[in-house]
Amino acid sequence: MAMQLKVPSIVCDGCADTITKAITELDSDAKVNVNVETKEVSTETSASESAVREAITAKGHTVE
Repeated sequence: MAMQLKVPSIVCDGCADTITKAITELDSDAKVNVNVETKEVSTETSASESAVREAITAKGHTVE
């Protein structure tokens, strides 16, 4: 499932790496793109949106 999420707590490439890792821990085949400038995460994954949101939040980030 493709999804776009707004993550206003993204400030750097380290945040992007943390979020990417959180999503790929749920689904190792997930395609993840984190745009630090727009603070958007787009992903193509078999995980549910709620699971992805929880994984990102568990790493200390805010999802709108």
